[in-house]
Parts: sequence; C-alpha cells; structure tokens
Amino acid sequence: MTQSLTLRRPDDWHLHLRDGAMLQGVLPETARHFGRAIIMPNLVPPVVTGDQAAAYRDRILAALPEGMAFQPLMTLYLTETTDPADVRAAAESGLVRAVKLYPAGATTNSHSGVRDFDRVRGVLETMAEIGLPLCVHGEVTTHEVDIFDREAVFIDTVLDPLRRATPGLRVVMEHITTEEGVAYASDGGPDLAATITTHHLIINRNHILVGGIKPHYYCLPVAKREKHRLALRAAATSGAACYFLGTDSAPHVDALKEHACGCAGCFTATNTMSCLAHVFEEEGALDRLEGFTSLNGPAFYRLPPNEGTIRLVKQAAPVAYPEKILTGAGPVTVFNPGFPLHWAVES
Repeated sequence: MTQSLTLRRPDDWHLHLRDGAMLQGVLPETARHFGRAIIMPNLVPPVVTGDQAAAYRDRILAALPEGMAFQPLMTLYLTETTDPADVRAAAESGLVRAVKLYPAGATTNSHSGVRDFDRVRGVLETMAEIGLPLCVHGEVTTHEVDIFDREAVFIDTVLDPLRRATPGLRVVMEHITTEEGVAYASDGGPDLAATITTHHLIINRNHILVGGIKPHYYCLPVAKREKHRLALRAAATSGAACYFLGTDSAPHVDALKEHACGCAGCFTATNTMSCLAHVFEEEGALDRLEGFTSLNGPAFYRLPPNEGTIRLVKQAAPVAYPEKILTGAGPVTVFNPGFPLHWAVES
C-alpha cells in the first residue's frame, strides 16, 4: 500500500485571491503548496486592462510572505469594450496568460461580463491568432433555465457555437460539474481543456441541502446530482491530458457566507492536496495525481512543469487543518470534506 508520494510542485489553474486584507490572509494558504496559479480578475472594479493586471500582480507579490515562492499568472476580465490591441500587448509581454469570460450575472462580481458575444468577436479572433486561452465560466444566466441545467445549456447554445465561429481558439472549460461537461471536454480536441475543482469531486447537492442549508458548501456552479460527481471523479482520475486542477478556491468571510443571501464559493486552498490524495486513493489512481495537479495544466498553457517537488505522506492520525483562516477582513471557513484526511503535505 502506498504510504508516500513525491510530486512535481502543483499549480492551481483557477484561483481567487481577492485584494487588500483578504489577499494578505489567504495568499499563504496557496503559496505553501502551489508553485503558480491562474488568478481570477473579478475584483471590484474588475481587472480589464494590461496595466490593471500588472498592478494587481504587484499587489499579490507584495503580499507574499518572505521565504515563499509563488508566481501569479494574470488574466484579463473580458468585457464588451475590451481592446484587442491591449490583450495582444499584455499577452506578448508575458504578463497575461488567459482572458476570462463571465456571462453577465453568472457568479460573484460578474456583472461586467458579456451579454452580446458579437461585441467581443475581435478579441476572440486576436486570442485565436496568438494562442491565448479563453477561460470560460460555462453557465447561461437566463431565468427560465434551471440552475442545475445551466452548464449543459451553455455548452449547446453558447460554447459550441462560439468555438465553431472562432477556429483555433483555445478554451478552458472552468470548474465543470456535469456529465455533459465531461463528455464535451473529452471529445473537444487539442484546443479544449477543462478544470475540475476539489470540492466538486467530494460534494453533491445533498451536501448543501439535506438536514439544513450548509452555506459553506454553496458554490457556483452549484454542486449537482451524485451521477455528475462520479463522472467528474472518473474524468479527473482518468489520466486524460485535457483535465487538470483548478480549485476555484473562493474566500468569503463567514458573515457573508452565513447570510440571508450568502456568497457562492468554497475555500479549499488550505487542504486541497490532502483532499485530492484521498480521492485519488479511493479511485485507485494515486499514480495519476501528479498528471492532474502538476503536468496537464502546464502542458495546455504551454509552460514547463515546476522544477520543485512536494511530498505527501499518509499518516495514522488525521491531519489537523484549521477550521478557519483568520484574515484582516474576517474569518474564512476552510472546506470540510466530511471525512478525516490522512495524507499530509510534508514539503
């Protein structure tokens, strides 16, 4: 029985760090284990230009504790007024590694997102030309579509037509949550990839709703039926190169999670690697964990894997993770997988 694993240092291909006191509080939780992360741009106001991305990167690096090594990979928030020339310049400088598409109103701070896709055609064509990936929050936002169906409808009515209209556009389907998402990503060819979160491998919608509402399991896209969770686990542990880790770790202070209109997001940065080792061991796929966390993502983003390594050790006693991270903005509850975690990160 495997008792230890040495992996290339992992990367997180979908991460929320926020800003200010929250950034300072949560950044060490990611930098402790991860070498790089794709940083989400949905601040208030959003990061929409190369200059804004550079300033945000500088704030992240300034918040990094001494002795920690971490590279933020910056993104731009796609709006209907995004300038293709600015996107090209930011990408060619090496500053920006992707552009993020939020359908307007899809999730936290997404109100500046895209409503009319014809108005971003020039940006998408530029991105296809230079090979810059489009990271997609794949949900429709029309009220007549049930929230549990919004990913599948998005694939059929938005994503597939968008890709057909923009040959060569490289797309990451972020945080897929459905059998339909798995099927589309698996059959999408070399220009399509998908990230899968830690929490969607562990929870289904019963975790949110059975026995009372559990606000710290509420996320967007919302967790779906058990059959979808099982499809995600099969995809993540399959070894297929199109799947890699994007935690979508999303910190909100407890007061805004435990609220009449609670914020969406699970904060998993602290214990993700222990959670993933547990899941991959359950699936008999520990030998594929490194591909999912450390190799497939860099390959799609055309970056080398990290040089460093981390070591995971299975211990008899559960790992003692904190229940909350105390930040200057307030306490943030760490994702509770609902079972003891025995895989500890040693280095």
